[in-house]
Amino acid sequence: MSINLKNLISVLDAKWIGPDTDIFIDHISIDSRSLQNGSKTLFFALSGANNDAHLYIPELIEKGVQNFVVHHIPQNSEGKANFLVVNNTLKALQQFASYYRDLFDFPVLGLTGSNGKTIVKEWLNFLLSPDYNIIRSPKSYNSQVGVPLSVIAINVKHNLGIFEAGISTVNEMSKLENIIKPTIGVLTNIGPAHDEGFDKLEQKIREKLLLFKKSKVIIYQKNELVDHSLKVFCEEYPVNDRTLFSWSFTDSMADVFILEKESRNEKTIVQYQFQNEFFDLEIPFSDSASVENTISCLLVLLYFNYDFETIQERMKMLYPVEMRLEVKNGINNCSIIDDSYSSDFQSLKIALDFLESQQKKNATKTVILSDIFQSGFSNEELYSKVAQLIADNKVNRVIGIGKTITSFAAKFTNIITFENTAEFISKFESLNFNNETILIKGARSFQFEEIVSLLEEKTHETVLEINLDSISHNLNFFKAKLNPGVKIMVMVKAFGYGNGGLEIAKLLEHHKVDYLGVAFADEGISLKNGGIKLPIMVLNPESTSFPSIIQYQLEPEIYSIKGLNAFLKIAREKNLKDFPIHIKLDTGMHRLGFEENTFDELIATLKGNTTVKVKSVLSHLATSDEMKHYDFVISQINLFEKLSSKLISELNINPIRHILNTSGISNFPDAQYNMVRLGIGLYGVSNDPSEQKYLENVSTLKSIISQVRTIPGGDSVGYGRRFMAQKTTKIATIPIGYADGISRLWGNQVGFVTIKNQKASIVGSVCMDMLMVDVSEIDCKEGDSVIIFGESPTVIEMAEALKTIPYEILTSISQRVKRVFFR
Repeated sequence: MSINLKNLISVLDAKWIGPDTDIFIDHISIDSRSLQNGSKTLFFALSGANNDAHLYIPELIEKGVQNFVVHHIPQNSEGKANFLVVNNTLKALQQFASYYRDLFDFPVLGLTGSNGKTIVKEWLNFLLSPDYNIIRSPKSYNSQVGVPLSVIAINVKHNLGIFEAGISTVNEMSKLENIIKPTIGVLTNIGPAHDEGFDKLEQKIREKLLLFKKSKVIIYQKNELVDHSLKVFCEEYPVNDRTLFSWSFTDSMADVFILEKESRNEKTIVQYQFQNEFFDLEIPFSDSASVENTISCLLVLLYFNYDFETIQERMKMLYPVEMRLEVKNGINNCSIIDDSYSSDFQSLKIALDFLESQQKKNATKTVILSDIFQSGFSNEELYSKVAQLIADNKVNRVIGIGKTITSFAAKFTNIITFENTAEFISKFESLNFNNETILIKGARSFQFEEIVSLLEEKTHETVLEINLDSISHNLNFFKAKLNPGVKIMVMVKAFGYGNGGLEIAKLLEHHKVDYLGVAFADEGISLKNGGIKLPIMVLNPESTSFPSIIQYQLEPEIYSIKGLNAFLKIAREKNLKDFPIHIKLDTGMHRLGFEENTFDELIATLKGNTTVKVKSVLSHLATSDEMKHYDFVISQINLFEKLSSKLISELNINPIRHILNTSGISNFPDAQYNMVRLGIGLYGVSNDPSEQKYLENVSTLKSIISQVRTIPGGDSVGYGRRFMAQKTTKIATIPIGYADGISRLWGNQVGFVTIKNQKASIVGSVCMDMLMVDVSEIDCKEGDSVIIFGESPTVIEMAEALKTIPYEILTSISQRVKRVFFR
């Protein structure tokens, strides 16, 4: 984003007050706490019921922010910054987003409905991301503020948008439509959520349809009410050649007719008819809501002309979103269904359906339920319906938490109530949870995650959690920097930088990267044995591994005459023809590679040779992350251009050329050639702080508290008595040590862990299998979770303190630490 501020005066209907309009802004902000705010930020001072951002403008000016959209200029601030004065700053933010949206021309999906918007959005992003560079709403940014913030994130590399729009009453959707301007509309499930904002269901449907005023296609579930509303809507807002693309379980006139639906082992097989053909689709869910959301995704894929095999392959990989309705092992042989983030009547029905589908291990069913919001019913009617729903699902025990559900306890026949979560926790031990399936269903404000923590089985193990969604995000971030047609190789050497090679390779294969890179042949063999079909380049092949490289169809990097002759000898013995090899040039790294003085011999050896084919020519930048060495990098690039061009000319070949690593992709975009190599950036680490904020953390190393003790002042902790308590101190022992990859230098109060979102300093020496931390100021107990690294501390913080690099932190994590992958 780079927009001349003076162009926005007319866009926002603003009055200009300030010293300079001839400046460009590249960042939009509404958060005064954001570390991204700077001299090129345009800050919209939003005012709400609980906060007025105008109060923070003087502080922002002191921090260097110079450009503001306001409805009044704070006292003593005039003349110190540039102000665009408007009547309504939220409206101005929306006007700016609409203006910004018009700068781009690519297909945009707009999603709305009562339920399923976020899930369908996330699933469509997953299903379509191998083929598109997608911009989508982050999390559930579907409000009057969230939608403009989502759209403002578009950049020139995006070629498909997926945005969700949520409304709670009338006269809201037209504002969001003017921002999103979807070309393709998707109407998800219409239920009673937010009914209180509308006179009747028809009014809510009509209001939601306003998102599609200019859409060329509308995808929806066919029923009489929606069909009638669409007919009226299309007459009122006609669009040439608009397509209504429908599906149904009951109406054979729908474009996609679901003939059968059968649940098998927590999966669902649906048979559907489309264009007079019949297909069987396997869906990895059994609850009805997920099936409906999947079918919405199916219609989008069909509209995009995906073939059935691709649809089936990708659908099988769908996953639960945001850990909702996640099944966990509980204490005393219980099973826990965690839906602790929402509480409305419609989602309760879905959750109870899920409870029934999961209730195999234990016959006894328990529901822990908070007060219910967004129902559209009076409390009298709501809790009558809830009680009947509970009875119909044959729930054995209900535990109600909240003042409202407590006041309607008489409607239930099997309920225990508490006015708040704290009261429930205080009586937890007396409730005797044992051999039952427990659905935990609560609004966020009730903090039911504390109940989940109490009921969840505590496993005494250290795990490295790898967020595959974050890997996808980081991959797409760097892909967006590439010129059209530039290939991408992703490095999965060193066990995927410590994160787990095979699982990450599978995800990268799904995203259709062009190459994988490993250090040694055994890493490549492991990936091939795991079913990876992508071409794999071996960067540091030993001559003894050449037979295995050939056997497993790996592709070696050749960096010396000796290595080349050794490989050619084996290749001739095996009568190979055009076997792919990669020629490494030394342009200044002085590690591996052909130097300029060996070039004549290299060319002579390869000239006329038919046993191998030079698939690519590469080199490696030594200082692409340190701009103080800019001239040296340019000299490397120039030498690479000279030598690779000579090789191409002399051998009359057309190989892939690549020299850029992660930091090179960002810092030297003119040297992308035919391919780049993405390494540490995929795993959420950048050497550039301004870039780091756009990457997502991938790896979180977790453990638990094994024991808590209190020691008096004067006592010591650990080997060598390197920590002496100055006063009474509470010490927690964590079962992780240097055998797991934690540096001993991180001990003795240099490093810390995070417990209950608070820092706990490491005291004494890090042991082989344990470390100890000071938890004197933290209310914690044995079994509580501990973050060794992740969001805090980050591997970057650890590396800086230990005077090393994040690579070493990640790759040092022992193989005995279990890797857990999730989306």
